[in-house]
Amino acid sequence: MGSLTSRFQHMLGKGDGDDESGEIDDLDESTAALLAMLPTAPIIVDGSNEVVRSNPEAYRLGVVRNDTVIEPEVLAAIEKVRASGGKCHVDVTTDTPQEFLAKSGKNGQSKGKGPHIEGDEALHSEVSRPNWLHVTVGRINDSFVVVLVDDVSENIRFAQTRDAFITNVSEQLTKPIQALQQLASRLEHGEEPQEAIAADARSLRQYCLHLEHTVADLMLLIKAQEKVVPNDTNRIAPLELAKKVARSLEPMAQEADVTIQVGGDGDVLVNADTEQITAALRKLVENAIGYSSKGGHVNVAVGKTSEGSHAVIRVVDQGTGIAKAQREHIFERFYRGDNQNERTAGGVGLGLAIVKHVALTHNGSVTLWSAPRQGSTFSLLLPLAR
Repeated sequence: MGSLTSRFQHMLGKGDGDDESGEIDDLDESTAALLAMLPTAPIIVDGSNEVVRSNPEAYRLGVVRNDTVIEPEVLAAIEKVRASGGKCHVDVTTDTPQEFLAKSGKNGQSKGKGPHIEGDEALHSEVSRPNWLHVTVGRINDSFVVVLVDDVSENIRFAQTRDAFITNVSEQLTKPIQALQQLASRLEHGEEPQEAIAADARSLRQYCLHLEHTVADLMLLIKAQEKVVPNDTNRIAPLELAKKVARSLEPMAQEADVTIQVGGDGDVLVNADTEQITAALRKLVENAIGYSSKGGHVNVAVGKTSEGSHAVIRVVDQGTGIAKAQREHIFERFYRGDNQNERTAGGVGLGLAIVKHVALTHNGSVTLWSAPRQGSTFSLLLPLAR
């Protein structure tokens, strides 16, 4: 496929083609065949910048809407090659349009369900990640310009996650190394009381546990970058996974005096990586337990969105809710809100980032509904198995 792209881009570099009729159907057969076989998302634009032919991916990637190229840098490149011929390359970053994101209805619930909160005290938010695109633009003839959109997001995301992993582990190693040096110094000189040495050892143990937790979560975050391809071998029932997660977290729930309840539709099936979905559900339920008051309940429900296109797994808690100022940051790596308690103080701040990436890797989404003193609902949405 790479040779096809190179051949077609070489053709673009020659300038005008033999066809000057101005009709898109008059493209020579070899050019039309190459367009159909390219692994990129080709777009054909006429003299008035109207899109006359487009790969559907161009709409999902946020380059085309309503038969018009909406990305300013791409439009500028089209005008440039129309005026001067040849071809040019631009790198752009776009957002996937809302209509292509999974929906769970108002307030992150199925439509018609969930509490109704007046004003802006409640929040429904969902996450998406940018599309990094390498775009080649070339003139076919006096009338038509071709735009080739190559989605390089996976490569960039992997590189960013790898670099972040190295940086974050380096930062997290600083305190354990300092504590270890301090403990070694006390032991070497033997002049410090046993109580001081024991205190250093306890601090070192806590730092090591924190580092172990951080590395484990970072490994999950890297795992969540792997693309999931639907097939017959990765079809799973989310309700069964939710029940397993609840059973594994029962000791944690009992210690916190919180009850976990799991229910829903056992016939709902999705194509997914079992390890990734299990990790995401575990993070959501752990958070729900951690931020719940004694005697509280955590509910996990599995069903379908009102449109019937996605499975939705809701984790509902009766905690204090998430403050308005923190909601837009809640899915960021290493973000820690100021509402920590004894059970959550040792967290790393990667849990919800893992959930976000698991959802997006599965072509799904995660939404948040929250209100002060009314708890939070996190909804993980995944395309139904076909």
